[in-house]
Amino acid sequence: MNIELFHSRGLRPLRSFAAACSLAIFLSGCQSIGTDGIVASSAPPEISGPAASAIAGDMVSRLAEQIGPGKVTVVLKADTSPFGQALEAALKGWGYAVVTDQKTDSSTKVIQLAYVILPFDGQVLARLSTNSVEIGRAYTVTATGATPASALSLMRRG
Repeated sequence: MNIELFHSRGLRPLRSFAAACSLAIFLSGCQSIGTDGIVASSAPPEISGPAASAIAGDMVSRLAEQIGPGKVTVVLKADTSPFGQALEAALKGWGYAVVTDQKTDSSTKVIQLAYVILPFDGQVLARLSTNSVEIGRAYTVTATGATPASALSLMRRG
């Protein structure tokens, strides 16, 4: 292999591969609640409001592509973190009814939703999980928002 060629291309492909591997490991985490296999929700409080809103808006739009339009009730853990609040607002913006600790009647179709936001290598890894689907993506976070830094990762459960 020509070393000059390797250096002229830089380490970008290697970093992209490392980010993809990290995202795959992140998505295969085993931190679950109950017997349904959904991960426990968590988000660091230091994510700014604009970044949390950008990430939540993007992730909910991708989730809506997978679970359908907002005709179901989403059960979400109550959370006062900027991301928890932004996620609830984004879900409502897409037409989903959101309950946090309330009971729903047995005729209401509900989807349990959990999330994880983790800082990693200067980026933020985000994952949304339901009983049927998990989506994840890496984001570059700035003071004014966040932009996707990876392709969307999608896993369907049978």
